[in-house]
Amino acid sequence: MTSQLEISNLSLILSTLLLVIAILVDYKEKLGLGKDIFIAGIRVVIQLFIIGYVLSFVFQINNDFVTLIMVLFIIFNASYNAHKTSEGIPNSFKISLTSIGIGTILALGILVLSGAINWVPSQIVPITGMIASNSMTAIGIAYQSLTTQFKDNRQQILEKLALGANEKQSSLTIVRQSIKTGMQPSISRSKTVGLVSLPGMMSGLMFAGIDPTQAIRYQIVVMFMLISVTAISSFIASYMTYRSFYNEEIQLMI
Repeated sequence: MTSQLEISNLSLILSTLLLVIAILVDYKEKLGLGKDIFIAGIRVVIQLFIIGYVLSFVFQINNDFVTLIMVLFIIFNASYNAHKTSEGIPNSFKISLTSIGIGTILALGILVLSGAINWVPSQIVPITGMIASNSMTAIGIAYQSLTTQFKDNRQQILEKLALGANEKQSSLTIVRQSIKTGMQPSISRSKTVGLVSLPGMMSGLMFAGIDPTQAIRYQIVVMFMLISVTAISSFIASYMTYRSFYNEEIQLMI
């Protein structure tokens, strides 16, 4: 099976009408997102063209060290973006880097050792991107959940502390809920895959002419991988973060 998917320059230019529609919706409803939408559109074009040429170079030279550099670059950027969503949580970049780094290393290690993928840039780099982006989203949601729950349950936490509970005992329910919240998107996505959405990796492989059965096998591996890494990242980030809501005297600071 062979297929070609070609987008002309005219088609690419006309696709900006979709962005215009989003800006019009923003203008009509006075959402205040027009500038962000415009900047996001510009960044999409610039960033994708840059990374496209970079990946083309990386794939051609097929060097293990360069591949490792790309993996670390993706992890760093995902960690930085997760840190920006933390709303002032102390050491959130370090926490994000640790969570995403461990999740990525474990997932890639299992996939490479099991023979599901090979240590070549054309496989490692895209898979790392999937892992890091999903971990980034999960951690960002976990950060928001922690902050919201500590604010909403402040009185309950103070009562537990007054009764002699330590910070872990007082926060355990909140930590567990934040892990659950961080994992929920990947679990929900897995429940509807193939019924509501056709996964990008599977569709891409089929576009490239890969046998559908093999494409499905790869997508199954990817879905299992994403559930695992969001669980790992949410778990590590939540347990590393909750103590930052207390001071050295185990007093709630929010």
